[in-house]
Amino acid sequence: MAQAQPKPSPLNELCSALPSLPMRLQEVGRFVAANDYDATTRSMRELASVAGADPASFTRLAKALGYSGWDELRAALTEARRPAQGSPFSGRAKGRRAGPNADVRLVHDKIEAEAAGLTRISASAIADAARALHAANRIWITGFRSCRSVAELLTYQLRLFRPDAVQLVGGSGPFDLDHGAFRSGDAVVVIGFAPYTLVSVETARAAHQARATLIAIADTISAPMAEGADHLLLFEAASSPGFFPSLTGAIAVAQSLAAVAFTLGGAGAKRKLEETEGRLAEMSQYFVEKG
Repeated sequence: MAQAQPKPSPLNELCSALPSLPMRLQEVGRFVAANDYDATTRSMRELASVAGADPASFTRLAKALGYSGWDELRAALTEARRPAQGSPFSGRAKGRRAGPNADVRLVHDKIEAEAAGLTRISASAIADAARALHAANRIWITGFRSCRSVAELLTYQLRLFRPDAVQLVGGSGPFDLDHGAFRSGDAVVVIGFAPYTLVSVETARAAHQARATLIAIADTISAPMAEGADHLLLFEAASSPGFFPSLTGAIAVAQSLAAVAFTLGGAGAKRKLEETEGRLAEMSQYFVEKG
């Protein structure tokens, strides 16, 4: 029995179909092919604005490729970017490049890709989410495995001026006890990228059940822990070369959230920060060189 041929990637389908498409759809198709990450993370209207096209042309492009509409094509593009479940990191690994400056070139390419990804982070979305943090009675922050470091960073920065209102999920005991403590009026921040941890999805669902405000810091709008989020803050994880996805964007989002939340706190936040600094000084937490 002949083996079924693997389905071609949506990008390959798109590129193969370009010559047969009407001129305007060719332009939109080339834009999608050159910006496939944005195509998976930004709304159709945002894409159309950047491409200088009619939003409906993205739907027409999808239908011309055999999809029911733009949402189905975007879902296919998202799935194509996702690493194989069994090898999310080794599947990204590539052989060592040839040439005397291959290692330096890899570093250059990685920094360049991550810098470009930072420019695509939505400042307005972060500001909106920071206002939700400022208004929240309590703030719960969660990130697991590699995203734990981002969660701990955000927790630390927020606790400098809101020490009584911020908690790391699972930081002082089983995470399910924290899930049970979520309440309406709280904000829950969930951080993750593919492959997504089961606990991050369960945390997001617990936030929904408690009617807490859910803020998702994720690599794509289709992230399962971002489903139904009140605020979705996207960062670019997969486009950077290297065996491991990039956390640079997630860290930038977290630090920006803390910065805006602090300014929204006004004089009260500044006073709390000064109290924290004074306590740290009294405890001699920082090295002071004796002259």
